[in-house]
Amino acid sequence: MSTTTEMPQVSAFDRWFSLTARRSTYGREIRGGVATFFTMAYIVVLNPLIIGTAKDMNGLYVGGTDDIVKAITMASAATALVAGVMTILMGAIGRFPMAMAAGLGLNGFVAFTLAPQMTWADAMGLVVLEGILILLLVITGFRAAVFKAVPEYLKYSIGVGIGLFITLIGLVDAGIVRSGVPLISFGVFGELRGWPMLTFVLGLIITIVLVVRKVRGAILIGIFATTIIAIIMETVFKIGPKNGADGSLANPTGWGLNVPAVPTTWVQAPDLGLLGQFNLFGSFQIIGVVAALLAIFSLMLSDFFDTMGTAFGLATEADLVDKDGEIPHFQSILVVDSLGAAAGGAASVSTNTSFIESASGIGDGARTGIASLVTGALFLVAMLISPIVTVIPYEAAAPALVVVGALMMIQIRHIDFSDLAIGIPAFLTIVLMPFTYSITNGIGAGFVAYCIIKIFTGKAREVNWLMWVTSAAFVVYFAIYPIRLLSGGG
Repeated sequence: MSTTTEMPQVSAFDRWFSLTARRSTYGREIRGGVATFFTMAYIVVLNPLIIGTAKDMNGLYVGGTDDIVKAITMASAATALVAGVMTILMGAIGRFPMAMAAGLGLNGFVAFTLAPQMTWADAMGLVVLEGILILLLVITGFRAAVFKAVPEYLKYSIGVGIGLFITLIGLVDAGIVRSGVPLISFGVFGELRGWPMLTFVLGLIITIVLVVRKVRGAILIGIFATTIIAIIMETVFKIGPKNGADGSLANPTGWGLNVPAVPTTWVQAPDLGLLGQFNLFGSFQIIGVVAALLAIFSLMLSDFFDTMGTAFGLATEADLVDKDGEIPHFQSILVVDSLGAAAGGAASVSTNTSFIESASGIGDGARTGIASLVTGALFLVAMLISPIVTVIPYEAAAPALVVVGALMMIQIRHIDFSDLAIGIPAFLTIVLMPFTYSITNGIGAGFVAYCIIKIFTGKAREVNWLMWVTSAAFVVYFAIYPIRLLSGGG
């Protein structure tokens, strides 16, 4: 009789995604993928409101149309399509539970800084060029090498900063944190006014209780439950939207982004007219070579470090960072992300990048690329059933972001704040992400501070040469305005 114990057989699909190796299950991956989708599904609505409502130098909307409704409709379909395809590629090739979609901040830069100076096709051409350059940096190994050169404590501070950043996103989306006097204010005139805010609070309580009690699918259940509460609230009290038709704050206690209601239309054919509407080098003729290169540099630097920070933060949360501080299949992750930038430009929806909201799926158990396959498939379905996606208001998705932000704060235990040479760069990294609404700004400040401290403490030789290079690039990034002035730009 044989006394050997046979190892359990797993399928090739399981081995490719390391499902068993990462101690996950298909159920967890599906739940995580669905949770991520519903946490970031707002981009299908929000990105078109940014990309589709700005005019180019000729007074036309994206796609070269003067019809704002058509522009928004096309942008919605293209946003869902590219997000779906790139997220599926991230799952299949990167094998990582991280979703991709049009990047917030980057889309605003394209819409409100680049497009008014040129045509929409020219602006999207710059985005495509940025993606190609990022891809070249990945293929040469430079991008991954930079990540390895970053000190361990700065990597952890990136994760903590991202946690605070997505918490702030959730609080702003819910209307709990608003601009005012002083700089930010609590609710409406210092009070939690309106049924939408109550909906958020109830959703936050529900999600916290489910997470603390370790209920499977806690975050996804929280999103669904809060959406049902929101629909009931709107049905009973007829609250209406926060913003008027012209974008003004017409109803401070109204719903953000979407008014929750059972949709009257369930299926809608997508209009993919934006695909291929880009011109690679038209901007060089209109604004000049120097200005065009500076625009590409600004896009590239933000994209370069956003994904690196996001991937590390998510990998740490999912316990996927190995003993050497590296992320499995990191090169493949970066390749897919680079392709996302070019794909977003080619589809006229702006750079597609990794979304930190993927942390909600990880919080719900996702550990492999299978979750991204699920999220990507749902984005593709969203092209057809966008009315269903638009049911979820900010107030229903925001509790998930706040809770996940709390979970990511656990990483702060790895940072020794008693050593100021460590604590100050880490602190700047952490606080500038939420306070400036930019992962890139936080990383840049931390890198530059780290190098300056090493210089003035006589430890410059401890700094990896790649840290010097990237810190110098960040100095250029922060000084982009005076550089533009010196070059003769506006």
